[in-house]
Order: sequence, then structure tokens, then C-alpha cells
Amino acid sequence: MRTFKRRYPPWMIGKPLLYASSALASLGDAMFGYSQGVIAAAQIQPSFIKRMYGPSLTLQQVQSGDNGVNPFLQAIVVACLNITALLASIASAYVCDKLGRRASVRGGAFIYFVAAIIQIFMPNLATLFVGRCIQGIGVGMLSMTVPILQCEIAPGHGRGLFVSIEYFFLNSGYALSAWVGYGFFFKMPSEIAWRGPYIVQAGLAAILFIWTFYLPETPRWLIQHGYREEGLQVLADLHGSGDISDPLIVRQFVDMETTILLENKLGQVTWGELFRFYPRRVMVGVSCQQFAQTNGINALLYFLPENLARAGFTLDRSLLYAGACALIYCAGTIPTMFFIDSWGRRPFLLYGSIGLAASLAAMGGLQFHSDKIPDGPARLPTADGYFAAVCVYLFIFGATWGPGPWLLSAEIFPVRARAKGMALATSTNWLFNFILAFITPPLFAVIGGGFYFILLASCLCGGFMVWKFYPETSGRTLEELGDVFGDGKVDVPIDEKVDGHRVVGREEVREPGPLVDAASGLVASSEATLPVDGMASGQLQVKSLAESESSGKLGKGN
Repeated sequence: MRTFKRRYPPWMIGKPLLYASSALASLGDAMFGYSQGVIAAAQIQPSFIKRMYGPSLTLQQVQSGDNGVNPFLQAIVVACLNITALLASIASAYVCDKLGRRASVRGGAFIYFVAAIIQIFMPNLATLFVGRCIQGIGVGMLSMTVPILQCEIAPGHGRGLFVSIEYFFLNSGYALSAWVGYGFFFKMPSEIAWRGPYIVQAGLAAILFIWTFYLPETPRWLIQHGYREEGLQVLADLHGSGDISDPLIVRQFVDMETTILLENKLGQVTWGELFRFYPRRVMVGVSCQQFAQTNGINALLYFLPENLARAGFTLDRSLLYAGACALIYCAGTIPTMFFIDSWGRRPFLLYGSIGLAASLAAMGGLQFHSDKIPDGPARLPTADGYFAAVCVYLFIFGATWGPGPWLLSAEIFPVRARAKGMALATSTNWLFNFILAFITPPLFAVIGGGFYFILLASCLCGGFMVWKFYPETSGRTLEELGDVFGDGKVDVPIDEKVDGHRVVGREEVREPGPLVDAASGLVASSEATLPVDGMASGQLQVKSLAESESSGKLGKGN
């Protein structure tokens, strides 16, 4: 039997532990953001292009876009990470369920560290390709697991804040890579100009890996897998003062465990049951992650210095402005931290769709105008306008379609389906991330600014989907979202003895709803009674542990 010893120091118990767990776990997303920016900064360096692709170029040739590199080859190098991340995010559902959220974060950090070491010393394009593919495995595991961990440790009224913290770290990772890339750029023509940022990347992965030995496992996972004492203690350490007899902690524990017991009776869902039992949740989780990508964020971020140079800036100015854009991107997440729980998810996504569409229209129009002007100082006023439009776009995306889909995907599925549901949503994100990363260079080469209007259409479609189909989930505990989505009944197999007779067949059970009365704060009932189809008088009962509140018997389960 595995043990889950408390390794964090006693002085951290309470809010310090809660926020430190959230912030340090979010390093996993910071590394995802860092991986976006580090390749973007490298792609415009002559020494990197020579080492990886062959052509020997001047800065002027790179700035003009005449780098002699096949855009499809460049797209494959950038996008290969997304394919392995997609596969890893699906496989991580099993790691996350069987070994725990903490073990999945630790595995992702270790794999990411190995990939960073490979890329520090890579001698050629093949090694870069291998390193980015391995890095994708680590990023896929982290991007799937960290949002689940955030939602499962967050208080019911603060999930938006905690996932926004996670997304702020993702943006901060991109900002760090942009400024690190800008700083190392001045080491040219030495190859440390592009190898240096990978050293920083390895350092981030090492910090996260070490922290996972102190990171607490989530209470819900511990309770679900029979570690009742540990689950109660972690719950008390995260949301209280460490006192397991605190009435508020005991009530949370009873509510959580009763729901998990009922869901364990239903069993873990298969992939087919995920679509059959939770079609609306799947639609929301998948579509929001799809629009998060087709709204254009990575079409900009993966190639931001290149896009700024295309608009009319010099290479060093493009790298500097990319760093400024990254800070604006981070700032966009700050209002979300404070208001997405009180204002709701829907308003953020609806108004965000409109703002993104307007920004993309400005970028597309300015790019068309810039293309008509000869290279030189005459293009700078248009380039300045393009830079302003990009800043507006990144601020709005950082506040709305950036954190919103990760929050929804992590919170909308019940415990029995959370890992698979999140894996499905995350893999959708990575699939469209790959598509955008792959098609952006050739489409820019063919239609130029027209590409922004394709992204604009996606923003409007996403806004319509939110208005028409997305329910509001803010202000509800994870256990209450079954009512929000109006889940139907679930068929589960039974083999029970009732009144001396063996009953074999299937029973219809509703998803568990809220078990705590919001007004009184008391447990509403001590057991969940599940009717068995085809039985005139028999009932199948699943005992909860509500009586533990009065008896104090909260020992470890079998």
C-alpha cells in the first residue's frame, strides 16, 4: 500500500500551503508558455538557422523574410511538439487516475528536463526534432494534470482565481522566454544566443520536479483511492489550520466522500460512456479548447518576432516588442483572477470574442497596408499600429479565451470522468494547436494579412457557441455541477442480494448532486438511495459517511 507522508513544513499549513501549491504546480504551465517563446526567438537568429536548416544568412536577409528555409519544414519543427503533447495528454488520463495528480506532474517535469538537456547540446535539426517531441510529452502531461490539480485543491468559490493563477504563470513563462531570448540575442553570433534560453528551461523543470516531493496530493484523489485519513488531513491543511475536527472541514469531507462513494459505485467511465453519459459536458470541454486555438493565439505567439519583423520592425526591435507584448499578455490575466468567479465565465468569453474579432480585423488591415509599402522607415507608422493591435489582442485573450477554456475543461466533469474528460479537452487543444502551428507559415506566405480574417471568423463562431450552449458554472462546488448540466441517468451493472434473492442486471442511477444544504451548511442526508429497475420492493443503498461527523470516526478505509 502506498503512503502519502506530509513533507511540507508545518508553518505552511493554511493559505500559504494552498497558494504555494497552486503557484508552484503552475510552473508546469509556465514551462509550456516558455516553450512557445523560446522557439519563436530562435527562429530568427542566423546562427540557429545555419545550424538547423543550412543556409548562411545575414540579419538583413532574415528580417526581409528571405531566409531560404522551406516554410513547411519550419512548420513541422514548431508543430511536432503539439502532436506528442496531444498523445501524452490522452495517456496521462491513466497516470493521473492510477498514480495521482502529483505523480503525473512529477513525471511531466522530469521528461521536460530531459528534453531541455537534449536541446542545450543539440548539434542538428534531427536532434531539435527529437528534443521537441520529447518536450511535447512533458508539456502534454503537465497541461492535462495541472488544471485538474488546481480545481481539486481550490475552494468552490475560488476555482476561477486558481486556474487564472495557472494561466498567469503560463503567460509569465512566455514573457520570461521573450525577455531571455532578447537578452541572449546580443550574444550573437555565438550559439549561446539560442542555447542559453534552453539552460533556463532546464532550471524551471528542475525546480518543479523537486517541488513535487513536497506538493500535497489532492484530497479528492486520496479519498477516491481509499486514503481517507490522508485526504482529511490534506483538506484540513489546505483549507483550515490543520485541525481535522474543525466542523467546516468535516462537513467538506463528508460531502466530498459521499459524492465520491456514489461515483465509485458507478465506476470509472469508459471513453464511450464519456460521450454517452456526459454529451453536453463533452461538447463544452471540446469546443472551448478548439476555439481557444482557432481564435489565433498560437498563430501569433509561435511566430511573434517574425510577424513583427514582417510588419516593418528591425529584428532587435521585434524581439524587444515581443517582450513588451508578453508583459501585456500577462497583465490581461490579472482582472480575470478577481472577477471571473463573481461575474461568471460566460460574460468573459462572450465579450472576449467580440474584442478579439475587432483586434484581428485591425491586424489584418494593417498587414495588408504594410505589404504595399517598400521596406524601410516608411513602414514604421503602420508597424506601430500593428504592434498596438497585437497588444490589445493579447490583453483580451489573456483575460478571456486564455484562462476560460482551461477552467471550464477542468471543472465541468465529475470525479469519475475528470481525468478522461480533461484529457479529451486537452488533446483537442493540442490537435488544433498543431494545425495552427503547421498552417500558419504557408498561409502567411500565400494570403498574408487575409489569414487574420480567417481567425476573426472563428472568434465570432466561438462567441455564438458560448451564447447558445454554454451554462454558467461559477459559484458552484464541483459536486453541484451535475444540476447545472442536467445529467440524465446512468446505467450501472449490479449483482446484489436483495431480500434473500440474487439480483443480476443493470440499474439506473442519477449523477450525485449537492449533498450540503447551502442555507444551513448541514449535510442534507446520510445516505443515497438508488432505485433498482425491475424491482417492486427492493432498494440498493449506498451508505455515505455522514454519521462520521457526529461520531468522529474518520479512520482509514480499506
